[in-house]
Amino acid sequence: MIKEEGNFRWIEEGEGNQSIILLHGLMGGVENFGEMVDFISENYKVYGLDLKLFEGSLIKVSVRKLSDYLYDFIEHLGLKKVVLLGNSMGGHIGLIFTKNHPELVTSLILTGSSGLFENAMGDSFPRRGDKDYIRKKTEEVFYDPKVATNELVDRVFEIANNRISVLKLLGYAKSAIRHNMRNDIKKIIQPVCLIWGANDIVTPPHVAEEFHKLLPNSELNWIPKCGHAAMWEHPKRFSEIVLKFLKK
Repeated sequence: MIKEEGNFRWIEEGEGNQSIILLHGLMGGVENFGEMVDFISENYKVYGLDLKLFEGSLIKVSVRKLSDYLYDFIEHLGLKKVVLLGNSMGGHIGLIFTKNHPELVTSLILTGSSGLFENAMGDSFPRRGDKDYIRKKTEEVFYDPKVATNELVDRVFEIANNRISVLKLLGYAKSAIRHNMRNDIKKIIQPVCLIWGANDIVTPPHVAEEFHKLLPNSELNWIPKCGHAAMWEHPKRFSEIVLKFLKK
């Protein structure tokens, strides 16, 4: 169910005493979590927050401000404790939020998270007007190129051909680099579940291993034949790992 109140737009599914907030990545949206929501909402209350990355002023483009936006959302819902589940830049936002508001976070689930290694742009910065190039680069995010639907390619193409959106994209990428978490994540003591695609080329496997080494209370789970968006490519396996972690 899609809801809109005040400055917030989100999906809300399921019932349960524990709340999980989903945080999408830079080129994604709440729809990226798709089928996974059906699996985990049988036992938990799930909120997928639309981060509205390409709306509003250029001045507000930073991962820190997105963490503040998440705080306002949690306050708006009146939640006292949450589980944060973030993909890519969404994981980075979750890390910043947990560092700043540890009392509100029960645990963290990170998949293909940025925060240590910023290659979300790399050599793949979208060329305006070149749809074949954008299709190729979008397909490379996944192990199975068929996951990159026409709808997703159209979305990326639209962003790449909007000057303001491109400036925001660059702004978020630079902000992510400025807010590297290497010196901070050692202080995060909450349980952290790392779920990584074994074939992720955006945040490669060595990034997952580095997160696992630095986070004092973490576990690392691999999904084979999987790229940067494990919850999208393998929703059932991903959900099984999440549910097992949350029951500990």
